[in-house]
Amino acid sequence: MHHGVEFAADISDQLVGVFANPGLLLGIPLALAGAVFMSLGAQYQHRGVEKVERITGAEGASGLSGAQLKALLTRPSWIIGTLMLGLAIVCQLSAIAVAPLIVVQPLGAVALVITTLLNARISGHTPTRQSLIAIAACIGGIFLFVSLAALHATERPISDQDLFMILTILLLVIIVFGAGWLILRHRMRAMFYVTGAGVLYGFVATLAKAIISRIQAQNFDWLTVVCLIALIAAAGVGAYFVQTAYSSGPPDLVIAGLTVIDPIVAVLIGALVLGEADAAPLWVLIMFGVAGAIAVWGVYGLARYHPQVLSDSQELRIKRGSDGPGPGDSPAPPAQ
Repeated sequence: MHHGVEFAADISDQLVGVFANPGLLLGIPLALAGAVFMSLGAQYQHRGVEKVERITGAEGASGLSGAQLKALLTRPSWIIGTLMLGLAIVCQLSAIAVAPLIVVQPLGAVALVITTLLNARISGHTPTRQSLIAIAACIGGIFLFVSLAALHATERPISDQDLFMILTILLLVIIVFGAGWLILRHRMRAMFYVTGAGVLYGFVATLAKAIISRIQAQNFDWLTVVCLIALIAAAGVGAYFVQTAYSSGPPDLVIAGLTVIDPIVAVLIGALVLGEADAAPLWVLIMFGVAGAIAVWGVYGLARYHPQVLSDSQELRIKRGSDGPGPGDSPAPPAQ
């Protein structure tokens, strides 16, 4: 009983500390605003990519061509979406400038709910029970993560050694995804591009946090310039992957991958390299892993059970192992 009272008092003190932290109180609303802009921007960009595919008469599922990329610049819907994503980036950068990365970055998962509702209304594909369970897993896993991170996250100055480690890992990641795209791009579908973009954007968020921290400390040296170049390169490759993902998957699947994989990568870097989880006890680290696994399971569940993905698969006559004949389906004709 005595230990229970002490535990409750400790949690109470931690909550008071959270609400007394002006950085968190400002960073969390900024991150939520960024999620709204991200959702709207994704919907408009997806519409622009679809229009360009119809105009050019060529699908971009294996990678958008140079002509298609130029055509995007003439589509008002894509330009509006890009401006909204720009506002989302401003909000997210402002959030990570004042609050720990592992707290504010996962809040982008709110965009998944908004995008799912928008896409269901626009495309006419009503979410199924399985896809709703997958979405709930994404949101639940991420918010469990954020709740724990808000109580236990700490920040320390980012050293040159930390940056060298981040840049080395990023270089390896770009080589792996670049090789995968060159060799297998004609067989890749949306999940490859979503996963690649999510991983790269996780590094973008981390590098942005590092650059902002060094500028605040008036330490803008050659290593900061290298980080800026790496950030632009990762953001460019990630943006290409996102546009290609829009051509081979629904926008809420793309947002699901970005808002789950992106923060998980950023959080892993923040925890393992930047030491933002050093003050967390072992049980919190275990719960971080459980929450992340739930969220990732939700993304892959959505990729499998999304109603638009199922519809496209049926149109292409792809047999899905979990699909049986529906109540109104007629049996397949015998082979001739």
